[in-house]
Amino acid sequence: MAAADLLLGPPPSLADFRLEAGRKGNREGASGSSEPRVAARGSTMAKFLSQDQINDYKECFSLYDKQQRGKIKATDLLLVMRCLGASPTPGEVQRHLQTHGLDRNGELDFSTFLTVMHMQIKQEDPKKEILLAMLMADKEKKGYIMASELRSKLMQLGEKLTHKEVDELFREANIEPNGKVKYDEFIRKITIPVRDY
Repeated sequence: MAAADLLLGPPPSLADFRLEAGRKGNREGASGSSEPRVAARGSTMAKFLSQDQINDYKECFSLYDKQQRGKIKATDLLLVMRCLGASPTPGEVQRHLQTHGLDRNGELDFSTFLTVMHMQIKQEDPKKEILLAMLMADKEKKGYIMASELRSKLMQLGEKLTHKEVDELFREANIEPNGKVKYDEFIRKITIPVRDY
């Protein structure tokens, strides 16, 4: 990293120094250690995950790291991810393992686990899922669907909701039972984070 780069850009963080050290270590090939690569990947994840998320993930990861070697079994990945609030299918877990060159008998280190969790969270974006479902229901591309049609979809697809649950959802989102539901407004209303007092 040149001095001019440091003066022009924002002040570097510790993660930036670790990332730069990882690049130098990989370029020079000075040591056979994989430590710079792990530090580099870990610091990259720090840009996408909050410190609280990383701490939660580490705590859960440690519970399944039975031999305290910094690794979990690939067979435990689905369970660990679900314990942390992700909802991968067995097929998705298999794809994550294949992406990292692991089979069902392999083991994941924490850095690989962070990458897997980040990818899973990114693909589980609820706003995208809701928008996709609503677009599929809106065959004429009007930008909205009727509340009655949305009720029908919510009660038939995925985690099927009851009449009462749909009524509550509609009440929270201020949807008239016989009205039109515009995608953007509906998604914004139902995905607002709950306040944590």
